[in-house]
Amino acid sequence: MNRDEVVASTRQWLEKAVIGLNLCPFAKSVYVKNQVRIVVSDARHADEFLEELDRELEFLAAADPQDVETTLLVHPTLFRDFLDFNEIAGIAEEAVAEHELEGVIQVASFHPRFQFDDTAEDDIGNYTNRSPYPTLHLLREESVERAIESYPDADTIYERNIETLKKLGHDGWNALGVPAPKDDQE
Repeated sequence: MNRDEVVASTRQWLEKAVIGLNLCPFAKSVYVKNQVRIVVSDARHADEFLEELDRELEFLAAADPQDVETTLLVHPTLFRDFLDFNEIAGIAEEAVAEHELEGVIQVASFHPRFQFDDTAEDDIGNYTNRSPYPTLHLLREESVERAIESYPDADTIYERNIETLKKLGHDGWNALGVPAPKDDQE
């Protein structure tokens, strides 16, 4: 898998699903200002990936928000199993604390096989957090707080997203043309 393909697929997902379906009402403004950093990892094992995460946390914390508002750390092949990736997402949250960045940066996770507790694997609601590749989204807490303050009923975004996807259905999702991971396209 080449880096350019991974970035292109990730951008397509952002444009068609995250922004196109308004799954995150805050994404468009930073995306159009080119303030979203997409980092494709080629780490060969989890420890190496976590070292990369450490570097990205420090980078984002030090970067000017006008240049880099948020980072997507993507690995196209290492975490195909959702439960394995979910463990990495938990470690990523611990890494925020280890870097003394609690209240500064938070982590959200996306995966091609994302599945909420107590849902069937093919439940369309899971697609709110499905991305072409396993992805850790590093967000500035200050920006999230500002966005939430300016968005009425921000705490209902999750429910609205699930309703949007239920109306769209699997056929509608597939029609969006959101890239699927290479191993899913065979």
